[in-house]
Amino acid sequence: MSSPSLRCTAFSGSYRIASGELRHVALKAKQAFDGHPDRPVLVFDDADARTLELPLELPAADLLAWLSRPQLGETGAEPERPRRPGRPKLGVVAREVTLLPRHWDWLAAQPGGASVALRRLVDDARKVSAGDDRRRAAQEAAYRFMQAMAGNEAGFEDAARALFAGDFGGFEEKIQHWPDDVRDHAALLAADAFIA
Repeated sequence: MSSPSLRCTAFSGSYRIASGELRHVALKAKQAFDGHPDRPVLVFDDADARTLELPLELPAADLLAWLSRPQLGETGAEPERPRRPGRPKLGVVAREVTLLPRHWDWLAAQPGGASVALRRLVDDARKVSAGDDRRRAAQEAAYRFMQAMAGNEAGFEDAARALFAGDFGGFEEKIQHWPDDVRDHAALLAADAFIA
């Protein structure tokens, strides 16, 4: 589980019931779960629209306690990790990279060596593709949410096509008859998908 201060949004059926920090949203989701057990309650991470699995059947105090403790693997203990090369305290992690000999030769000839040259190349590529990365992330988040909340709504497939084609007008047209909260949240998640 992520941090209790993670930003998220909860829906009970097609109604948005809460947005904000996970610990507050989880309590609202718990209330909705208890008040309307026949309606599905879904909680979405605001960053990527992935659903968060919360044990809403627990009492509220236990739910908050569950949120505040780190979630470990199935065994209940964090697996022992062997020490790897790199400088983990600085965030530097060594991983394997496979290149052709001519690539290694070029990297070795660069000022600072292969690691510095690779970091510089990655940073430059990130700057160039930042807009595309943001657009792709928005498309994926909006689609993930739409699939979970509006997969059976009229116009879903056409809205998805418009989303990935960057057709803002077509997207808005296809989602206009969806439930208000679902439509508004899908549009919010998709906003960066239409930036040129």
